[in-house]
Amino acid sequence: MATLQAFPFGVTTDGTPVTRYVLTDGAITVTILDLGGTIQSCVVPDRDGRAVDIALGYDTLAAYEAQDKYLGALVGRCANRIAGAAFSLGGHDYTLLANNGVNHLHGGHGFDKRVWHAAPCEDGLTLTLHSPDGDDGYPGTLDVTVTYALAHGALTIDYRAVSDADTLCNLTNHTYWNLAGQSSGAVLAQSVRLAATHFTPANAQSIPTGEIAPVEGTPMDLRVLTPIGRGIDADFEQLRFAGGYDHNWVIDGAAGTLRDAASAHSDETGISLAVETTLPGLQFYTGNFLEGCPIGKGGTIYGNRAGFCLETQFYPDAIHHANFPQPVLHAGETYHHTTVFRFSLD
Repeated sequence: MATLQAFPFGVTTDGTPVTRYVLTDGAITVTILDLGGTIQSCVVPDRDGRAVDIALGYDTLAAYEAQDKYLGALVGRCANRIAGAAFSLGGHDYTLLANNGVNHLHGGHGFDKRVWHAAPCEDGLTLTLHSPDGDDGYPGTLDVTVTYALAHGALTIDYRAVSDADTLCNLTNHTYWNLAGQSSGAVLAQSVRLAATHFTPANAQSIPTGEIAPVEGTPMDLRVLTPIGRGIDADFEQLRFAGGYDHNWVIDGAAGTLRDAASAHSDETGISLAVETTLPGLQFYTGNFLEGCPIGKGGTIYGNRAGFCLETQFYPDAIHHANFPQPVLHAGETYHHTTVFRFSLD
Protein backbone atom coordinates (compact mmCIF):
# COMPACT_ATOMS: atom_id res chain seq x y z
CA MET A 1 0.00 0.00 0.00
CA ALA A 2 1.24 3.49 -0.85
CA THR A 3 2.42 5.80 1.92
CA LEU A 4 1.67 9.53 2.06
CA GLN A 5 3.65 12.27 3.78
CA ALA A 6 2.90 16.00 3.90
CA PHE A 7 5.33 18.92 4.07
CA PRO A 8 4.83 22.71 3.97
CA PHE A 9 5.74 24.27 0.62
CA GLY A 10 5.38 27.95 1.38
CA VAL A 11 2.63 30.54 1.20
CA THR A 12 1.13 32.05 -1.97
CA THR A 13 1.25 35.77 -2.68
CA ASP A 14 -2.33 36.02 -1.38
CA GLY A 15 -1.38 34.34 1.90
CA THR A 16 -2.65 30.79 1.30
CA PRO A 17 -0.44 27.97 2.65
CA VAL A 18 0.60 25.31 0.13
CA THR A 19 1.41 21.70 1.03
CA ARG A 20 3.64 19.21 -0.76
CA TYR A 21 2.44 15.58 -0.58
CA VAL A 22 4.89 12.73 -1.14
CA LEU A 23 3.22 9.53 -2.34
CA THR A 24 5.41 6.40 -2.37
CA ASP A 25 4.72 2.86 -3.49
CA GLY A 26 7.75 0.59 -3.71
CA ALA A 27 10.42 2.22 -5.89
CA ILE A 28 8.07 4.89 -7.31
CA THR A 29 7.52 8.26 -5.65
CA VAL A 30 5.14 10.94 -6.91
CA THR A 31 5.10 14.39 -5.33
CA ILE A 32 1.89 16.43 -5.59
CA LEU A 33 1.17 20.03 -4.60
CA ASP A 34 -2.27 21.15 -3.50
CA LEU A 35 -1.58 24.26 -5.60
CA GLY A 36 -3.13 23.26 -8.90
CA GLY A 37 -3.15 19.59 -7.92
CA THR A 38 0.29 19.67 -9.50
CA ILE A 39 2.56 16.69 -10.08
CA GLN A 40 5.86 18.25 -9.01
CA SER A 41 7.97 15.13 -9.52
CA CYS A 42 7.68 11.48 -10.52
CA VAL A 43 10.66 9.36 -9.55
CA VAL A 44 11.00 5.86 -11.03
CA PRO A 45 13.96 3.45 -11.31
CA ASP A 46 15.84 3.13 -14.58
CA ARG A 47 17.23 -0.18 -15.94
CA ASP A 48 20.28 0.17 -13.65
CA GLY A 49 18.18 0.83 -10.57
CA ARG A 50 18.96 4.55 -10.44
CA ALA A 51 16.15 6.84 -9.31
CA VAL A 52 15.15 9.14 -12.20
CA ASP A 53 12.73 12.07 -11.94
CA ILE A 54 10.79 11.98 -15.23
CA ALA A 55 8.45 14.96 -14.66
CA LEU A 56 9.40 18.58 -15.31
CA GLY A 57 8.76 20.95 -12.42
CA TYR A 58 10.07 23.62 -10.07
CA ASP A 59 11.71 23.71 -6.66
CA THR A 60 9.90 26.81 -5.41
CA LEU A 61 6.36 28.02 -4.98
CA ALA A 62 7.32 31.35 -6.52
CA ALA A 63 8.21 29.59 -9.77
CA TYR A 64 4.85 27.80 -9.87
CA GLU A 65 3.02 31.07 -9.31
CA ALA A 66 5.06 32.77 -12.05
CA GLN A 67 4.87 30.06 -14.71
CA ASP A 68 2.43 30.07 -17.62
CA LYS A 69 3.27 26.61 -19.03
CA TYR A 70 1.00 24.57 -16.71
CA LEU A 71 3.84 22.21 -15.66
CA GLY A 72 2.26 19.24 -13.88
CA ALA A 73 -1.04 20.97 -13.17
CA LEU A 74 -4.68 19.94 -13.24
CA VAL A 75 -6.38 22.19 -15.79
CA GLY A 76 -10.04 23.15 -16.13
CA ARG A 77 -12.89 24.02 -16.03
CA CYS A 78 -12.41 23.29 -19.72
CA ALA A 79 -8.97 22.14 -20.83
CA ASN A 80 -7.48 23.23 -24.15
CA ARG A 81 -8.88 25.94 -26.42
CA ILE A 82 -12.28 27.51 -27.01
CA ALA A 83 -12.38 29.67 -30.14
CA GLY A 84 -13.22 33.33 -29.65
CA ALA A 85 -13.34 32.84 -25.87
CA ALA A 86 -17.11 32.41 -26.09
CA PHE A 87 -19.73 29.71 -26.49
CA SER A 88 -23.48 29.14 -26.45
CA LEU A 89 -25.22 26.54 -24.32
CA GLY A 90 -28.92 26.01 -23.71
CA GLY A 91 -29.84 29.16 -25.57
CA HIS A 92 -27.49 31.38 -23.56
CA ASP A 93 -24.23 33.02 -24.66
CA TYR A 94 -21.19 32.99 -22.40
CA THR A 95 -18.01 35.08 -22.64
CA LEU A 96 -14.75 33.70 -21.25
CA LEU A 97 -11.30 35.15 -20.62
CA ALA A 98 -9.27 35.50 -23.83
CA ASN A 99 -5.89 34.34 -22.52
CA ASN A 100 -4.50 32.78 -25.71
CA GLY A 101 -4.73 35.53 -28.28
CA VAL A 102 -8.44 35.94 -28.97
CA ASN A 103 -9.12 32.43 -27.68
CA HIS A 104 -9.64 30.83 -24.27
CA LEU A 105 -7.11 28.28 -22.98
CA HIS A 106 -7.23 25.81 -20.07
CA GLY A 107 -10.00 27.55 -18.14
CA GLY A 108 -8.57 31.07 -18.12
CA HIS A 109 -7.68 31.88 -14.51
CA GLY A 110 -8.05 28.15 -14.19
CA PHE A 111 -7.84 25.37 -11.68
CA ASP A 112 -4.04 25.21 -12.09
CA LYS A 113 -3.67 28.39 -10.00
CA ARG A 114 -6.09 27.40 -7.22
CA VAL A 115 -5.17 25.76 -3.93
CA TRP A 116 -7.26 22.59 -3.70
CA HIS A 117 -8.45 20.94 -0.50
CA ALA A 118 -6.44 17.75 0.01
CA ALA A 119 -7.14 14.64 2.08
CA PRO A 120 -5.47 11.22 2.19
CA CYS A 121 -7.25 8.22 0.70
CA GLU A 122 -6.40 4.61 0.03
CA ASP A 123 -3.17 4.49 -1.99
CA GLY A 124 -3.18 8.22 -2.56
CA LEU A 125 -4.57 11.70 -2.27
CA THR A 126 -8.00 13.18 -2.93
CA LEU A 127 -8.26 16.80 -4.02
CA THR A 128 -11.49 18.81 -4.11
CA LEU A 129 -12.30 22.23 -5.53
CA HIS A 130 -15.41 24.41 -5.50
CA SER A 131 -15.87 26.54 -8.62
CA PRO A 132 -18.76 29.02 -8.21
CA ASP A 133 -21.33 29.94 -10.83
CA GLY A 134 -19.78 32.47 -13.21
CA ASP A 135 -16.22 31.40 -12.40
CA ASP A 136 -14.12 32.58 -15.39
CA GLY A 137 -17.42 33.10 -17.21
CA TYR A 138 -18.68 29.50 -17.00
CA PRO A 139 -22.27 28.78 -15.93
CA GLY A 140 -23.12 26.60 -12.97
CA THR A 141 -21.55 25.86 -9.62
CA LEU A 142 -19.06 23.04 -10.21
CA ASP A 143 -17.68 20.77 -7.51
CA VAL A 144 -14.65 18.76 -8.60
CA THR A 145 -12.98 15.73 -7.01
CA VAL A 146 -9.68 14.40 -8.36
CA THR A 147 -7.99 11.37 -6.82
CA TYR A 148 -4.37 10.42 -7.38
CA ALA A 149 -3.67 6.77 -6.54
CA LEU A 150 -0.28 5.05 -6.82
CA ALA A 151 -0.26 1.25 -6.87
CA HIS A 152 1.24 -1.65 -8.84
CA GLY A 153 3.56 0.55 -10.90
CA ALA A 154 0.80 2.91 -12.05
CA LEU A 155 -0.48 6.38 -11.21
CA THR A 156 -4.25 6.57 -11.65
CA ILE A 157 -6.02 9.92 -11.90
CA ASP A 158 -9.76 9.71 -11.31
CA TYR A 159 -11.79 12.80 -12.20
CA ARG A 160 -15.33 13.50 -10.98
CA ALA A 161 -17.45 16.64 -11.10
CA VAL A 162 -21.06 17.73 -10.59
CA SER A 163 -22.78 20.99 -11.48
CA ASP A 164 -26.08 22.61 -10.52
CA ALA A 165 -26.53 23.93 -14.08
CA ASP A 166 -25.50 22.80 -17.53
CA THR A 167 -21.86 23.73 -18.13
CA LEU A 168 -18.66 22.66 -19.86
CA CYS A 169 -16.30 20.29 -18.11
CA ASN A 170 -13.07 18.91 -19.56
CA LEU A 171 -10.42 18.07 -16.98
CA THR A 172 -6.88 16.89 -17.62
CA ASN A 173 -3.37 16.78 -16.19
CA HIS A 174 -0.62 18.77 -17.90
CA THR A 175 2.55 16.95 -16.81
CA TYR A 176 5.56 17.30 -19.09
CA TRP A 177 7.35 13.94 -19.25
CA ASN A 178 11.01 13.32 -20.02
CA LEU A 179 11.80 9.62 -19.66
CA ALA A 180 15.54 10.25 -19.69
CA GLY A 181 15.17 12.54 -16.67
CA GLN A 182 13.81 16.05 -16.22
CA SER A 183 17.26 17.63 -16.56
CA SER A 184 18.39 15.62 -19.61
CA GLY A 185 17.47 18.10 -22.36
CA ALA A 186 15.35 17.59 -25.46
CA VAL A 187 13.12 14.52 -25.80
CA LEU A 188 13.61 14.09 -29.56
CA ALA A 189 15.41 10.73 -29.21
CA GLN A 190 12.58 9.28 -27.11
CA SER A 191 9.82 7.36 -28.85
CA VAL A 192 6.06 7.70 -28.68
CA ARG A 193 3.11 5.68 -29.92
CA LEU A 194 -0.47 6.93 -30.12
CA ALA A 195 -3.38 4.49 -30.40
CA ALA A 196 -5.13 6.66 -32.97
CA THR A 197 -5.94 6.28 -36.65
CA HIS A 198 -7.30 9.84 -36.85
CA PHE A 199 -6.53 13.32 -35.54
CA THR A 200 -8.25 16.70 -35.61
CA PRO A 201 -6.41 19.17 -37.88
CA ALA A 202 -6.18 22.73 -36.56
CA ASN A 203 -5.56 26.21 -37.90
CA ALA A 204 -2.55 28.41 -37.12
CA GLN A 205 -4.12 29.30 -33.74
CA SER A 206 -4.45 25.59 -32.82
CA ILE A 207 -8.23 25.74 -33.18
CA PRO A 208 -9.61 22.56 -34.83
CA THR A 209 -11.18 22.99 -38.24
CA GLY A 210 -13.86 20.40 -37.45
CA GLU A 211 -12.31 17.78 -39.72
CA ILE A 212 -11.44 14.33 -38.38
CA ALA A 213 -8.59 13.26 -40.65
CA PRO A 214 -6.73 9.96 -41.07
CA VAL A 215 -3.11 9.92 -39.90
CA GLU A 216 -2.04 7.44 -42.54
CA GLY A 217 0.54 8.81 -44.95
CA THR A 218 1.34 11.84 -42.76
CA PRO A 219 3.86 12.65 -39.98
CA MET A 220 0.87 12.41 -37.62
CA ASP A 221 0.92 8.63 -38.00
CA LEU A 222 2.39 7.52 -34.67
CA ARG A 223 0.67 4.16 -34.42
CA VAL A 224 3.98 2.40 -33.77
CA LEU A 225 6.74 3.58 -31.45
CA THR A 226 8.41 6.38 -33.37
CA PRO A 227 11.28 8.69 -32.33
CA ILE A 228 9.73 12.06 -31.56
CA GLY A 229 12.38 13.82 -33.60
CA ARG A 230 11.78 11.82 -36.75
CA GLY A 231 8.83 13.80 -38.07
CA ILE A 232 8.55 16.79 -35.78
CA ASP A 233 10.11 19.24 -38.24
CA ALA A 234 8.61 17.73 -41.37
CA ASP A 235 7.41 20.10 -44.09
CA PHE A 236 3.79 19.51 -43.17
CA GLU A 237 1.36 22.37 -42.62
CA GLN A 238 0.02 21.10 -39.29
CA LEU A 239 3.53 20.86 -37.83
CA ARG A 240 4.53 24.26 -39.22
CA PHE A 241 1.47 25.84 -37.62
CA ALA A 242 2.27 24.46 -34.14
CA GLY A 243 6.08 24.47 -34.26
CA GLY A 244 6.00 20.70 -33.79
CA TYR A 245 3.43 18.34 -32.35
CA ASP A 246 0.59 20.05 -30.48
CA HIS A 247 -2.54 18.31 -31.71
CA ASN A 248 -5.48 16.24 -30.61
CA TRP A 249 -5.59 12.58 -31.63
CA VAL A 250 -8.83 10.59 -31.71
CA ILE A 251 -8.18 7.60 -29.48
CA ASP A 252 -9.29 4.32 -31.03
CA GLY A 253 -12.04 2.38 -29.28
CA ALA A 254 -15.16 3.38 -27.41
CA ALA A 255 -14.96 6.52 -25.30
CA GLY A 256 -16.08 5.85 -21.76
CA THR A 257 -14.14 2.58 -21.60
CA LEU A 258 -10.64 2.41 -20.11
CA ARG A 259 -8.45 1.56 -23.09
CA ASP A 260 -4.97 1.93 -24.55
CA ALA A 261 -4.21 5.51 -25.56
CA ALA A 262 -0.44 5.93 -25.85
CA SER A 263 2.99 4.76 -24.85
CA ALA A 264 6.48 6.25 -24.76
CA HIS A 265 9.99 4.92 -24.21
CA SER A 266 13.54 6.10 -23.56
CA ASP A 267 16.34 3.89 -24.88
CA GLU A 268 18.74 5.79 -22.62
CA THR A 269 17.10 4.80 -19.32
CA GLY A 270 14.91 1.87 -20.38
CA ILE A 271 11.90 3.60 -18.83
CA SER A 272 8.53 3.15 -20.55
CA LEU A 273 5.28 4.98 -19.93
CA ALA A 274 1.88 3.62 -21.01
CA VAL A 275 -1.34 5.66 -20.92
CA GLU A 276 -4.89 4.36 -20.66
CA THR A 277 -7.98 6.55 -20.56
CA THR A 278 -11.76 6.65 -20.76
CA LEU A 279 -11.66 10.01 -22.57
CA PRO A 280 -12.14 10.34 -26.34
CA GLY A 281 -9.00 12.31 -27.22
CA LEU A 282 -5.38 12.95 -26.36
CA GLN A 283 -3.27 16.06 -26.92
CA PHE A 284 0.33 15.14 -27.74
CA TYR A 285 2.39 18.27 -27.14
CA THR A 286 6.16 18.39 -27.51
CA GLY A 287 6.88 21.46 -25.38
CA ASN A 288 7.45 23.66 -28.41
CA PHE A 289 7.20 26.85 -26.34
CA LEU A 290 8.85 25.91 -23.03
CA GLU A 291 11.72 28.32 -23.48
CA GLY A 292 11.55 31.25 -21.08
CA CYS A 293 9.75 29.45 -18.26
CA PRO A 294 11.19 29.72 -14.71
CA ILE A 295 14.33 27.77 -13.80
CA GLY A 296 13.42 24.13 -13.24
CA LYS A 297 14.35 21.66 -10.53
CA GLY A 298 18.00 21.53 -9.59
CA GLY A 299 18.73 24.64 -11.63
CA THR A 300 17.64 23.05 -14.91
CA ILE A 301 16.91 25.42 -17.77
CA TYR A 302 14.03 23.95 -19.77
CA GLY A 303 14.41 24.67 -23.45
CA ASN A 304 11.86 23.98 -26.13
CA ARG A 305 11.05 20.26 -26.48
CA ALA A 306 12.51 19.42 -23.05
CA GLY A 307 9.35 17.44 -22.26
CA PHE A 308 6.23 16.05 -23.87
CA CYS A 309 2.63 16.03 -22.67
CA LEU A 310 0.02 13.30 -23.11
CA GLU A 311 -3.14 15.17 -22.10
CA THR A 312 -6.26 13.01 -22.17
CA GLN A 313 -9.30 15.11 -23.01
CA PHE A 314 -12.38 15.97 -24.98
CA TYR A 315 -11.33 17.45 -28.31
CA PRO A 316 -10.34 21.15 -28.30
CA ASP A 317 -13.11 23.63 -29.12
CA ALA A 318 -15.61 20.76 -29.19
CA ILE A 319 -18.49 23.04 -28.21
CA HIS A 320 -18.22 24.68 -31.66
CA HIS A 321 -18.14 21.39 -33.59
CA ALA A 322 -21.29 19.27 -33.33
CA ASN A 323 -19.49 16.28 -34.86
CA PHE A 324 -17.07 16.12 -31.91
CA PRO A 325 -17.88 14.39 -28.59
CA GLN A 326 -19.27 17.13 -26.37
CA PRO A 327 -17.80 18.18 -22.99
CA VAL A 328 -21.22 19.29 -21.74
CA LEU A 329 -21.98 18.35 -18.14
CA HIS A 330 -25.70 18.54 -17.51
CA ALA A 331 -27.12 19.50 -14.14
CA GLY A 332 -27.63 16.43 -11.98
CA GLU A 333 -25.19 14.28 -13.97
CA THR A 334 -21.69 13.25 -12.88
CA TYR A 335 -18.60 13.84 -14.97
CA HIS A 336 -16.43 10.77 -14.38
CA HIS A 337 -13.29 9.89 -16.32
CA THR A 338 -10.10 8.01 -15.51
CA THR A 339 -6.56 8.16 -16.85
CA VAL A 340 -3.78 5.75 -15.91
CA PHE A 341 -0.05 6.34 -16.32
CA ARG A 342 1.76 3.00 -16.09
CA PHE A 343 5.55 2.81 -15.62
CA SER A 344 7.79 -0.09 -16.63
CA LEU A 345 11.29 -1.01 -17.82
CA ASP A 346 12.51 -2.67 -20.98
